[in-house]
Amino acid sequence: GGNSKVDTAVSNNATVKKSIKKETVRIKPNVKAATSSTSSTSSSGVGSSTSSAMHDVGWKQRLPTATTSSASATTSTVIKSSTTTTTAAAAATTTTTSPTVVATLGPFGTARRIIQREGPMALYKGLTAVYTGIVPKMAIRFVSFEYYRDVLGGWYNTFQTTSSSSGGSVATAASTAAAAAEATSIPPQVTFFAGLLSGLTEAILVVTPAEVCKIRMQSQYHSLMDPTQMTHMKYKNVVQTAALVVKEEGLGALYKGVVPTMLRQGCNQAVNFTAYNWSKKRVLAWKKERAAADGTIISSGEITLDHWQSLLLGGLSGGMGPLVNNPLDVVKTRMQKQVIRPGTEPKYQSLMQSCMMIAKEEGTLALWKGITPRLMRIMPGQAITFMTYEAVSKQMERYGMFD
Repeated sequence: GGNSKVDTAVSNNATVKKSIKKETVRIKPNVKAATSSTSSTSSSGVGSSTSSAMHDVGWKQRLPTATTSSASATTSTVIKSSTTTTTAAAAATTTTTSPTVVATLGPFGTARRIIQREGPMALYKGLTAVYTGIVPKMAIRFVSFEYYRDVLGGWYNTFQTTSSSSGGSVATAASTAAAAAEATSIPPQVTFFAGLLSGLTEAILVVTPAEVCKIRMQSQYHSLMDPTQMTHMKYKNVVQTAALVVKEEGLGALYKGVVPTMLRQGCNQAVNFTAYNWSKKRVLAWKKERAAADGTIISSGEITLDHWQSLLLGGLSGGMGPLVNNPLDVVKTRMQKQVIRPGTEPKYQSLMQSCMMIAKEEGTLALWKGITPRLMRIMPGQAITFMTYEAVSKQMERYGMFD
């Protein structure tokens, strides 16, 4: 009699475990098995603990069956709590394993990934901000450089003439001739400071607001291959982006990162113009010597660079600045990309603090991230710019429009 009771209890326990196991796997209410509140409570505990690790059950299987019994209501509550636990676990798993950009793939690997995720046209995000800012930027750059070079060159020549005028009339004539020669050959230090000032000027007037709009448009993620995502774009064009940034964050938001931008542009143009004009003088001197060796007598004004020479020198000189000031560009991009909410403290606050934080979190080499695509963009651009500048200047000088 005692053994039969034990056997009956064991079989009942096995039946309950079997029903619990079945309910755990399918996460589906079993009204027949839920005859007591104890079995329902135990099944909910097991189901909620094990179902969080299982993701092979569809959402329709988690819905309770429509019954009017109290056991069904209890089971529905159990399933709801189990479903909530499973949903929370799935959400946590999704957040943990969501695809994030963790390491650079190089310029070509990054371009391939962008095309796969967002389509080929995603490579042209922010194009309106680029060509809206490039025309006034180049105009301000060269006009201000010529102006600053004339002013600084005049001061330099005046100083040189004054310092060498202590001799007699012969010395004065010699100094005047030297000053005239010096006027046609601007020293490198004058070119350096003229380029520095032109870079600062373009950074304040054009580059910083255009960079803010461009980076906001480029950093937002939306697939250009999906029309539904196109309707949810926050930044659509440069005018709308500028207006939205001013509306949400104030007018000062357009000048985020203005200090590193000024330092970057000033350094870029100082090195760029100095290297180009120094190389240009060397090439022109070489061409003059070669013409003299051939017996051809020509004046210095008649010797000019060929188009391919100005193209080559412009590209080489344009690549020197980014190699030096790329940390400034990285800090500028981080500061301009972050959106500052009222009452929150921005992560990147100043130039030195940003450099130290990036070096601490990502390593020192992180300050040179993006140097390859930047050189691939800047060197051809500077080559074409200087070649065009030389050709247009030559035509303007021919018609007396440019001294």
